[in-house]
Amino acid sequence: MTRRDLTDFRETVRQWCRANIPAQWRATQTGATDAEFVAFQRDWFQRLRAAGYAVPHWPREFGGGMPIPEQVVLYQELAAHDAPRLVLAFVAIHHAAATLLAGGTTEQRQRHLPAILDGELWVQGFSEPGAGSDLAALRTAARRDGDDYVVTGQKVWASGAQYADWCLLLARTDPAAPKRQGISYFLMDMRTPGIVVRPIRQATGESHFCEIFLDEVRIPAANLIGAENRGWQLAQQTLGAERGLTMLELAERLGNAGFGWLVRECRTPDAFGRRPVDDGYIADRLARLEIELTGLRALCRDLVERHDAGSVGPADASVVKLYYSELLQRMTDFGAEICGLPGQTVLRKPMSGGWESGAWVLDFVGSWEWTVPGGSSEIQRTIIGERGLGLPREPAGA
Repeated sequence: MTRRDLTDFRETVRQWCRANIPAQWRATQTGATDAEFVAFQRDWFQRLRAAGYAVPHWPREFGGGMPIPEQVVLYQELAAHDAPRLVLAFVAIHHAAATLLAGGTTEQRQRHLPAILDGELWVQGFSEPGAGSDLAALRTAARRDGDDYVVTGQKVWASGAQYADWCLLLARTDPAAPKRQGISYFLMDMRTPGIVVRPIRQATGESHFCEIFLDEVRIPAANLIGAENRGWQLAQQTLGAERGLTMLELAERLGNAGFGWLVRECRTPDAFGRRPVDDGYIADRLARLEIELTGLRALCRDLVERHDAGSVGPADASVVKLYYSELLQRMTDFGAEICGLPGQTVLRKPMSGGWESGAWVLDFVGSWEWTVPGGSSEIQRTIIGERGLGLPREPAGA
């Protein structure tokens, strides 16, 4: 792909953004009801789908196939034009798709990938009250009963479960096996009897996370994905999607939107004509953040290019996920530090926005959750040390 091709593509995306990004969407999505939020998200997804921008990372036969350089340009321009994020479709287009493509049968792919493009929503049912960072300790049990598996247990921190149609579910099918070898992976219809979803109210006032209670839930054996008791290996494909390819878009938004707002805020004079950026300490902090963002973007692009070439290392995605989540914390912390009293009194942020919204205190409080999903920062460091650097494994029980 030539530089001229990319320039033409960038201009095409820019024109599309100017014509299609809903005007004042941040205002209308601040304080929106659940129904308004879902309707907005579905409409935005279909706008992106019609343009070929919804799932650029998917294989061409399923509606994707966009070259990596064009994906980078697409996410740059969506971020630069402050486009809404695909909050509700995030798990479906990244986690569910990666799982289906890695381990799904032809029938499972043909059933669900087109349905996702039509708006099917997914939730990830992995973590449990006693199995978060140590996911392999999960206790939700599934037993075979004829043509079904019967599942009982509890999941927690399930993002968007109250809206989901389907769930990526891990359950233990062999309690006698070593804990990583007795887990199976299921596709669970969220409308099945025996499922109760309870949203969890967070410190930011949102209810992004949920608990899922499963009481004798029957899942058809045809909805087992991969082999029985081999779900742990496939789950790494799911988690790899969260740690890896999704970071490309998030990194561009953190740089183009979040950092851009921070710079503008620091250049805005106060009532006495003073600008925060004129303070040497603040200017130095901004420079450091910009350097870190440049590094994050480079890491993300390198990861995506090597993923496309089949040369990704076993810990590369963990490096990017760790770097992004902790940089997000540092940036929003700095925003909360300099935003003054107005930033301390903001009580709501747009529901279709990113992790950075310019409501700095809420953004900072919310940023802490990013160091947990997809493997906590402690787990990422362990993966980097053991799988990336070849260090000795941490002793059991240490």
